Amino acid sequence: MRVSGRRPSGRRLAALGLALALLTGACGGSGTATGGSTDPSAKSGNSASARAAAAENQLAKNSIVPLDGEPPAPELPVTVASSDGSRVTVKDASRILPLNGGVAEIVFTLGLGDRVVGKDITATFAEAKNLPQVTKAHDVSAESVLSLRPTVVLADTDTGPKEAVQQIRDAGIPVVVLDPATKLSDVTARTTRIAEALGVPEAGKALNKRMSDDIAAARAGVPEGSKPKVAFLYMRGSAAVYLIGGKGSGADSLLDAAGAVDAGTAAALDKPFTPITTEALAQAQPDVILMMTKGLESVGGLDGLLQIPGIAQTPAGMNRRIVDMEDGVLLGFGPRTPLVIDILVDRVHRT
Repeated sequence: MRVSGRRPSGRRLAALGLALALLTGACGGSGTATGGSTDPSAKSGNSASARAAAAENQLAKNSIVPLDGEPPAPELPVTVASSDGSRVTVKDASRILPLNGGVAEIVFTLGLGDRVVGKDITATFAEAKNLPQVTKAHDVSAESVLSLRPTVVLADTDTGPKEAVQQIRDAGIPVVVLDPATKLSDVTARTTRIAEALGVPEAGKALNKRMSDDIAAARAGVPEGSKPKVAFLYMRGSAAVYLIGGKGSGADSLLDAAGAVDAGTAAALDKPFTPITTEALAQAQPDVILMMTKGLESVGGLDGLLQIPGIAQTPAGMNRRIVDMEDGVLLGFGPRTPLVIDILVDRVHRT
């Protein structure tokens, strides 16, 4: 993550997941137990800057920090609700196959990473590096999945085609389908469901407590009275995709937690994403622009971004206030989300 340019003289799916899958194929993906911060070094300072520095150090490692203590032992069988309307019984969690990077991040953080047998392209964190890839952008090959002999598959409602998911079930493999995470409150809900499906509900509670404590600590660093307007821009220059986030983009929830105003929502953009126009930017008037790192790179970095009509005329463009973060981490809504909040609290409130 980096902040570009000088500071101003005055003073951060289901809709997103589907949009990114349709527009770009896939983004990178990645993503924490019994209290404490994701990175112990975060405890060394109480200021937002100290927490942000520790969070950046942790994200730079691109590594998962599992729960403290011995890995939990699944207590099975369990029968759980699947988001596609099914009731699924899981009898064995010895070979887990998460078909989503954020889901994989939760499984690893729960302490069950040594049971994971494959990955989706969005699982880009270090611990998943050597796992065989079987899905890409929610596009599932039933044959590839079955070749790994999983005992339980974790998918989401965007995973398809449905025929492939049914083929996996017809082979006798339990498939638990989860709702996509598109806002901050979805992080704990999804963790609870995954932990219950894998027979480790207490580990899920511990992970949720850790994340909740870390998010609360990050929020405590928000300066009083400061409410910068931040526009989330989703861009893929090679595909001519230029969108501004609004209500339901996912970024709006993160920005609210970081004590900022989502500029698109404030400008009455009631859709998750709207094509960028000079009129929309003039209405949004963001103090800061938030982007995914690959998106910023795809338009030629900061200098290229400022060539897009309307960008240079915003307060963010005039003051070169651009914050970018690795694609999968920013909107991963997983165990590393507290780190995202730490960074946003510090970066968007800088003067």
